[in-house]
Amino acid sequence: MAQKQIQLVARGRVQGVYYRASAQREAKRLGLTGWVKNRTDGAVEMVVEGEEDQVKDFLAWAQHGPATARVEKVETRWRSYTGEFADFRIIG
Repeated sequence: MAQKQIQLVARGRVQGVYYRASAQREAKRLGLTGWVKNRTDGAVEMVVEGEEDQVKDFLAWAQHGPATARVEKVETRWRSYTGEFADFRIIG
């Protein structure tokens, strides 16, 4: 299976609802690497790498996030796999 990277921007009620911590837990469960951070515009941005099927599973999770979130939209941009991440971190 191919290695893939995706950049996601989740919009809606996604800050202050444990979205980042839940994203980190989900990424680790799926064996993915990358990062998640809050943006100043109220969105949450993520870069996720790993096996394509697991990245797609993470994307499906990101559409709703944790139970406390209300995700209105997830913008996605598929990118080339880089292998630059050792784990999945909350960076901001």
